[in-house]
Amino acid sequence: MSANQKKRGENMLSVIIPAYNEEKMIQTTADTVDRILSEASVPYEIVFVNDGSKDGTWQQIETAAKKNPHVNGLHFSRNFGKESAIFAGLANAEGDCCAVMDCDLQHPPEVLVSMYRLWEQGYEVVEGVKRSRGKESTIHRACAGLFYKMMSKAVKIDMSRASDFKLLDRKAVDALLEMPEKNAFFRALSSWIGYRSTSVEFDVQERTEGESKWSTWSLIKYAVTNVVAFSTAPMQFVTVAGIFTFLFAIVLGIESLVRYFTGHAVEGFTTVILLILIVGSLIMMSLGIIGYYISKIYEEVKGRPKYLISKKAGKRK
Repeated sequence: MSANQKKRGENMLSVIIPAYNEEKMIQTTADTVDRILSEASVPYEIVFVNDGSKDGTWQQIETAAKKNPHVNGLHFSRNFGKESAIFAGLANAEGDCCAVMDCDLQHPPEVLVSMYRLWEQGYEVVEGVKRSRGKESTIHRACAGLFYKMMSKAVKIDMSRASDFKLLDRKAVDALLEMPEKNAFFRALSSWIGYRSTSVEFDVQERTEGESKWSTWSLIKYAVTNVVAFSTAPMQFVTVAGIFTFLFAIVLGIESLVRYFTGHAVEGFTTVILLILIVGSLIMMSLGIIGYYISKIYEEVKGRPKYLISKKAGKRK
């Protein structure tokens, strides 16, 4: 029996924690998770994934790994994004189940115990759903609301209270890791795979250190990237726009003919300019959407890895 099989026999929980410029939170997060899981007698490991941070995040992970044998770390060669960090953590986790949470402790670690107990009852996917979003500015809340509405309609999964805070059985983890696509949307894919699932509500906590990495612009980019990665909904816009333009052309054509034969032909420089602007805008938008999909296909065809790990810390270094 291998070392990994022995560990999995202990029903070990792997806690995956992506980190980007979180040097002030690494030790606090490691200590908090350690205390909560130890008190609950949950066998565990922590896998920090440093996503190309520009501060001392990696040094803090190495220090935490030296202090606590349960802590391991992965260091990306550059910034590959949160989705890649999640999948790297899952691929390098040794637990029988894996939980993903944020490094800033906005995902309350106490909920990990509830998730783990539900997993022991036989649930294979335990979703963390937001009871409240914590304190946010009005603009940020509005942008986040728009983002989740757009995502829900595009991926046909209710994303209004969804989060990356969830626990997956090893079977579900392996199913995710077998998916070959580079642009993977973890939050939606973990629901798409099915399996026996349940949910746990939690209140988003306030950050004790640092600032949120999610600006309005980053939310927009995140939404566009993941909608394209998980859904063909934007492509349907091209079809709908084409049908709308065709119907508009028929109506305008009939009107023009009627006016012509009744001796009241449409006078036309302004009309022509408006038509050119409308049709031209729709064509350019459609080409932009198609071009974006082609660029993502190009990225997939190249077959480059989701991430590159340059260093490791902890007992498995």
